[in-house]
Amino acid sequence: MHPPPSPAGEPAAYRKAAWRLVPFLFFCYILAYLDRVNVGFAKLQMSRDLGLGDIAYGTGAGIFFIGYLLFEVPSNIILSKVGARIWIARIMITWGIVASLQLFVSDEHAFYLLRFLLGVAEAGFFPGIILYLTIWFPSEYRARMVAWFMTAVAIAGVVGGPVSGAILEAMDGFGGLQGWQWLFVLEGLPSAAMGVVVLFYLDDSPRDASWLDTEEKDLLMRRAALDGERRLGGAEEHTAGYAMKNPKVWGFSGVYFLVVMGLYGISFWLPQIIGDTITSDERAIGWISAIPWLAAAVTMVLNGVHSDRSGERRWHVAAPCLVAATAFALSAMPQPGGWYGIVALSVATASIMSALSCFWSLPSSMLGGTAAAAGIAVINSFGNIAGYVSPELAGRIRESAGDRMEPVLAMFSLSLLLAAFATLAVTPVKQPQSNTWYQ
Repeated sequence: MHPPPSPAGEPAAYRKAAWRLVPFLFFCYILAYLDRVNVGFAKLQMSRDLGLGDIAYGTGAGIFFIGYLLFEVPSNIILSKVGARIWIARIMITWGIVASLQLFVSDEHAFYLLRFLLGVAEAGFFPGIILYLTIWFPSEYRARMVAWFMTAVAIAGVVGGPVSGAILEAMDGFGGLQGWQWLFVLEGLPSAAMGVVVLFYLDDSPRDASWLDTEEKDLLMRRAALDGERRLGGAEEHTAGYAMKNPKVWGFSGVYFLVVMGLYGISFWLPQIIGDTITSDERAIGWISAIPWLAAAVTMVLNGVHSDRSGERRWHVAAPCLVAATAFALSAMPQPGGWYGIVALSVATASIMSALSCFWSLPSSMLGGTAAAAGIAVINSFGNIAGYVSPELAGRIRESAGDRMEPVLAMFSLSLLLAAFATLAVTPVKQPQSNTWYQ
């Protein structure tokens, strides 16, 4: 057992690591999420130009996650072997190229193919970053670090909405390309460029960081080793097989699936909801769509910080799910709609992101080594099947309901309600307390 490292200088060392890594990873995730969900804005013109119906759009939006699912676990295991620097760079370069190639979509079959390949290219990015953060930050720091990193999803909505709307309107017809084609190119190529930057910026572990002094490197490495020993028993618990056999991994996969159902309901359908209920102006849709994500950017960080300070995880996930379920139910009411619906969806979005800001502190606290790489990837990949199911099912329900969104929103409400109860069922009432050496 490693002795506890001295508390002297610990807060400063972790602040230094956080400022070096989290803003950079945050920006990378903004690009990833934009390239994943900007198809929701592209739909506003693609449906017109290519004749895509709601079912075809839902299938194409969701088929991304089939490729994602198939390659998620092997990708994360490779990352744990070769290091984050090389593998994250590879992921970003390939997904940026594939995202840009979507400008050549000419029919629904090409749309399906490129969305599938985009999922293959991006597989491993998010769980890889979650794994990477466990190398740098022990459990008592992790919820806030993940919360700050995942705020990128909200900021992608805040920034991406206005930017995507502006591209659609301003670039439509420029250079012989439609606005949706420019959208894929102008939001895809920056991801490939950032992949090159990753090669020169990221360090695989504190041991490799030239920006840390020797004492700081030693402190962070010993704290990481101690954190791993505290949450693990025998050597078998480090293996991928242990993660695959662990019922809690599959329980958390179910929770994540139910939460992601609601997340991608917002991500893929919010522009359509605004277009149906408030305005058809594409630039205005972009600005209005930023409102729910702006609310989420604030609440998810507050929830993560409070969870770290209190040491409580269970209700910091379950309670936001209950609030989101209620907000979706209110937004599903047929009247008055419009701005009332946007307020309800803002509460739902903020609550979903607040739940996700603490969710990853639960599985990452019980797995280490290869088991962490495999377990996090299993949970993320299985949960993200909802990224396929959510838009596909929503598209079918919407078409069968005469283009009405109320039944779709009711479905998301039920999903979040089940997520709250599943969280309480999977996690113990009494959670292990983190050791801290400073106040």
